[in-house]
Amino acid sequence: MRKILISSLLFASLTSMIYSCQNAGEIKQDVYYVNGRDLYIKHCQNCHGSKGEGLAELSPPLTDTVFFKENRQKLACIIKNGMKDSIVINGQPYQGNMPAFPELYDIDIAQLLVYIGNSFGNKLGMFTPKDVAADLKRCK
Repeated sequence: MRKILISSLLFASLTSMIYSCQNAGEIKQDVYYVNGRDLYIKHCQNCHGSKGEGLAELSPPLTDTVFFKENRQKLACIIKNGMKDSIVINGQPYQGNMPAFPELYDIDIAQLLVYIGNSFGNKLGMFTPKDVAADLKRCK
């Protein structure tokens, strides 16, 4: 009886460990997310807010999931090169300039995009430095 109990507990423990493990892609996205959060706090939070709520009429919120989905390939360009054009977010026009962050590497931008793209109601999944480099080549 004791062997059956120990075997059952061992089997249950191994089964729960296998099902609770993340795959390599999920782990990488989680690492990017955490690093991106730190970059967001350092570079973006003052204007866009701790919850992505924006700053009144000066800085747009980062909560417009439709804008993010439709402009996924432009997001790296906006971060790297800044933005001087007017923009409409959640139906509200914004005229302010967003500063450029030319000092950020592709990996930094990828991590920022993983954080922003999976926070504030957005669900954009993974961004890689390779994705960012390709998107930056298409900047206008």
